[in-house]
Amino acid sequence: MPELPEVEVTRRSFADRIQSARILDLRMGKPLRWPLGVEPSALQGQRILSVRRRGKYLLLDLDEGLLLLHLGMSGSLNFATQQAPAGPHDHMDMVTDRGVLRLHDPRRFGAVVWAPSENSATAQKLLGHLGVEPLEGGFDVDAFALALKKRASAIKQVLLAGDIVVGVGNIYASEALFMAGIRPTVKASRLSKPRVARLHAAIVQVLARAVQQGGSSLKDFVSAEGKTGYFQLEAAVYGRTGAPCRVCSSPIRSMLQGQRTTFYCPTCQKP
Repeated sequence: MPELPEVEVTRRSFADRIQSARILDLRMGKPLRWPLGVEPSALQGQRILSVRRRGKYLLLDLDEGLLLLHLGMSGSLNFATQQAPAGPHDHMDMVTDRGVLRLHDPRRFGAVVWAPSENSATAQKLLGHLGVEPLEGGFDVDAFALALKKRASAIKQVLLAGDIVVGVGNIYASEALFMAGIRPTVKASRLSKPRVARLHAAIVQVLARAVQQGGSSLKDFVSAEGKTGYFQLEAAVYGRTGAPCRVCSSPIRSMLQGQRTTFYCPTCQKP
């Protein structure tokens, strides 16, 4: 599943090129997770003012309202001057006077939703529960510590929930917890302030590095320019079950937490 770094990399790869473009046509394929919410023809002639990100959603601000795009489990966007004829897994072609933005989504868990404003009920249903952005100035370590004190669940599960801090998905939660030296099963409420501070710094560092490396291309992720990411090549624990820890040489272990595989070093990460 594309996580925050992959979505941010996708945004950066086409935002400048599509900004100020005018929508000439919007062609929708098979139904996605939620309906568009408006007739596609209603968006013809509208201008794309900017492309923002909120958590794992891309927000395309229009003259009237905005489009919320989610890549789901396997989706990707591609922006090109011309596109080949749409295939069975291409579910949106936004034709503009600067190029065509295409959503490719084999599993159809993605979404393209129009909302009249970011504060509307439609948008807030999708965005209202999201926590603070970790790569922006609002991610405060003291507020993070206070929020964790109220959670009795395992810290890995709390990070994945996304209502305290957004975008720390399965890959980057495992990596940040390793960097902070915290066992994924530790209850969030038991973390001391120094450990929370290390985790806070690790989250920022891991996500920023992943964006710098173009995200993680574990299966089929590519940016809107068709480029793959490279963060997975330097992962410390994710996907390395049985391999020696890069710090202490202990074999990396894995386990299931909430139906997601967690990777950790039993020596470097303390309970």
